[in-house]
Amino acid sequence: MIHSFLETPVEYLKGVGPARADLLKKELKIFTFGELLSYFPFRYVDRSKIYKITDIHDDTPYIQIMGTIGRITTAGSQRSKRLIATISDGTGEVDLVWFQGIKWVIDLLIPGKTFIVFGKPSWFNGRLNIAHPELETPPEHTSTLKINLMPFYNSTEKLKSKGLDSKGVSKLIKTLLISEKFYISENLPDEITGDLKLIARETAFINIHFPDNLEILKKAQARLKFEELFFIQLRLLQQKYNRTQKNTGHVFSKVGDNVNNFYHHYLTFELTNAQKRVIREIRQDLRSGKQMNRLLQGDVGSGKTLVALMIMLIALDNGYQACLMAPTEILANQHFQTISRMLSGMGIHISLLTGSTKNLQRKEILQGLFDGTLQILIGTHALIEENVQFRELGVVVIDEQHRFGVAQRAKLWDKNIITPHVLVMTATPIPRTLAMTLYGDLECSVIDEMPPGRKPVITRHVYDSKREEVFGFIKKMIKEGKQVYIVYPLIKESETLDLKNLIEGFEIVREAFPAPGYAISMVHGKMKQPEKDVEMNRFIRKETQIMVATTVIEVGVDIPNASVMVIENAERFGLSQLHQLRGRVGRGADQAYCILMTSFKLTVEAKKRIDTMVSTSDGFIISETDLQLRGPGDLEGTQQSGILNLKIADIVKDEKILKYARNLASDILRDDPSLEKEKNMMLFQHLALMNKYNENWGLIS
Repeated sequence: MIHSFLETPVEYLKGVGPARADLLKKELKIFTFGELLSYFPFRYVDRSKIYKITDIHDDTPYIQIMGTIGRITTAGSQRSKRLIATISDGTGEVDLVWFQGIKWVIDLLIPGKTFIVFGKPSWFNGRLNIAHPELETPPEHTSTLKINLMPFYNSTEKLKSKGLDSKGVSKLIKTLLISEKFYISENLPDEITGDLKLIARETAFINIHFPDNLEILKKAQARLKFEELFFIQLRLLQQKYNRTQKNTGHVFSKVGDNVNNFYHHYLTFELTNAQKRVIREIRQDLRSGKQMNRLLQGDVGSGKTLVALMIMLIALDNGYQACLMAPTEILANQHFQTISRMLSGMGIHISLLTGSTKNLQRKEILQGLFDGTLQILIGTHALIEENVQFRELGVVVIDEQHRFGVAQRAKLWDKNIITPHVLVMTATPIPRTLAMTLYGDLECSVIDEMPPGRKPVITRHVYDSKREEVFGFIKKMIKEGKQVYIVYPLIKESETLDLKNLIEGFEIVREAFPAPGYAISMVHGKMKQPEKDVEMNRFIRKETQIMVATTVIEVGVDIPNASVMVIENAERFGLSQLHQLRGRVGRGADQAYCILMTSFKLTVEAKKRIDTMVSTSDGFIISETDLQLRGPGDLEGTQQSGILNLKIADIVKDEKILKYARNLASDILRDDPSLEKEKNMMLFQHLALMNKYNENWGLIS
């Protein structure tokens, strides 16, 4: 097979072996020659220039100098022992310093001998030095593979301990490239490479690692970025085409009594224009006879749940059941209470199924689902247990879908012969470029309008030194009958430290708001679910006025009476988290406030995040800024997609390439949906290879 060389296990490369292979697999997810070849440098340093020592400045990065060795001395003892050699080029002198491998290096160094030295300069005790430089004699320098632009690769401490620092990784890739069997097949037809003036694939891979000059490096990057984004789009759009053409869906031909009765007699307010538009878009899908797979985006409080309810009522009007799956019991409970309240008096049978549901009630639910008398089921991952069998499931609504594993969601599909319609909801607005890549196989609807009367949350940035004033404001709000969240960061790398901060914060709050005048709840991730629920419910029932918590409240409770959100150490939160937390308040008619507490020491990036939060409440502006600041790999919910493990492209910086790649993929599939034509055989073969290593999750969003 043409790809067999790249599929060779990495342990078979000269210089790797079993121990290094294990580390490459664990640390970098490199299993094959192809994956090693796709481990691209993160920067390059110009090796074509030899600097004069007098030209070196404080901010000079890596440099190359040529000079003769002078004094050779050692200093310190045992572990602190170091070797120091001076090198001079007539314009100045530099100390070369080694802390490791001293015995090996000292044999190389001969006073008066000329070396070309490469490394990162720094200053120590007023003298210029280079620690652990690379050394070559001038004849070696000209005879070895000339690297004008030296690649630098990310590594880890464990890899470095096995000699796989940047230089070690570079050496392995060089070994691979000069291998007798080295071969990379082309995967783009001449028509595409010719039109776009793209260099050959093999040339691109060689020059992305060891470019002769900046011009060929840019050509290699352009070729590989386009290829990566093009095949992602081709795959997503083909999945979308296959689903819409081949996957039959239930035909919901009518809007009947349930919808009309609810709309005219039970809905106490007018739908926004955005909600009406989205419902029209969804209804078009439901009538098509093809399975709907639609993403519904909208800020917290924009009315996504109401849209979902009306879609579920359409399913009921056409003789089908519906379910809504939420990531936590509290959120599932909240949906159940909200929807039960809205449907109260309509005679619709609706139930809640979670891990806490008692056995007797569970039996009744399972029987009602099976015989069809239970029309709407709301729940957590309990919905995907094997014994949960619907008579005829027509619509599945998944809330905050990125919190479910893909395989978990897939289990819902096993419950029906015909795949139900799927509506995926998220309150995390997704930038257009990200949605194009992450959800490229879904239709997308956006509720970009808030219900009338909803006041924007007033957001303020306050430094720690003003804490007493903030506490005074909180007391004033509590006196008016309002409730308050005080949230502390919880970052996985330092959970112990964060828990300590939370407990200390809780004590400070308790001291400032003493019993019996005030009651305080506390919730954090280390608590067991029943304990969390008790504390949350105390707050929901207004038995406590203040909720001290970590980000476990980010997605969950809807408490209209909660009007103040204080976020401690706000500089430690991402923009998306800050926006989600702010969305927990301002859900009632009263004015709500979000107070971002920070220290005076703020990085440029942290200041930008805080300023963005203060200046706008538009989730889409916030998400675009978040994407620019952090990049797609760090945005919440994108990691598990698999699609965004981009090797070289950047969907922010390479937006133009992404759009062009998507348009081209769309044109090709419009002409040849199955890629059967001779001119598209290369594309077909490469997609087949991609699909070999990736499950087809296109049917389940």
